[in-house]
Amino acid sequence: MKVRKGIFPVAGLGTRFLPATKAQPKVMLPLVDKPIIHYVVEEAVQSGIEDIIFITGRGQVAIENYFDLSFELEEFLRTKNKRGELAELNGISNLINPCYVRQKQAKGLGHAILVARHLVENEPFTVFLGDDVIDSEVPCMRQMLEVFERYHCSVVALQRVAKNQTSSYGIVQPRQIDERVFQVLDMVEKPSPDEAPSDLAIIGRYILTPEIFRELDETTPGKGGEIQLTDAIRRLLRRQAVYGFIFEGTRHDTGDKLGFLKATVEYALRREEIGKEFREYLRSLQLRDQ
Repeated sequence: MKVRKGIFPVAGLGTRFLPATKAQPKVMLPLVDKPIIHYVVEEAVQSGIEDIIFITGRGQVAIENYFDLSFELEEFLRTKNKRGELAELNGISNLINPCYVRQKQAKGLGHAILVARHLVENEPFTVFLGDDVIDSEVPCMRQMLEVFERYHCSVVALQRVAKNQTSSYGIVQPRQIDERVFQVLDMVEKPSPDEAPSDLAIIGRYILTPEIFRELDETTPGKGGEIQLTDAIRRLLRRQAVYGFIFEGTRHDTGDKLGFLKATVEYALRREEIGKEFREYLRSLQLRDQ
């Protein structure tokens, strides 16, 4: 069965980026001149995902406006004969035909996925976390879909992390199947380095079978009343196989201030209109600090 649907949980409060996120969603912060979420949506589209489902919360209207038409602005650009800018705006509004579902309470990632159940129905689907921007020649999700097409089971994206970073991730207990493919035997949420079963961390891309909804329904809420996706996937392991895949590409954690700044620098350097001057500026800073 073709995987057509992508869930984008974007209802987070973005507290690590306050006060910037007081009046706008974190995923709308710009990497150069495009918001973070734009890059993630592009990955989905380039991977063949047809239906984009945003799980939003209060104060998320900026996301809806961004992917919608902007009549006044477009008319202004027409009168000024700014054809390049107009074409770019039209490209954004034509990029996807999104659907928005409100998560009324912040009850965790698992709950966010559960509120989209009626739109997914009995189909496998993808999940994209907006914090993770992945730079790769072949879109990360396209790589994962090739694994799904081989095994027809849930697939999670994996990345090797330093031992002292395991407490920041869900870590899998793996059984290697192929060079980059592992069967997930178990997973532990944010283990200490001594308790981590491996150095393979789950990052923000998932392909899930519809059976996950049953497991989410039966998952006991944890700390803060949140339903954790990791707990539901652990339950799913009793019924069917789950695979992990080490994708090819560079992951930028834009949910972290330093990660956001690193991503901004890297994406700015590759921009034709500013890359050369920006690189020279960075070199001048390095020389000044010596």
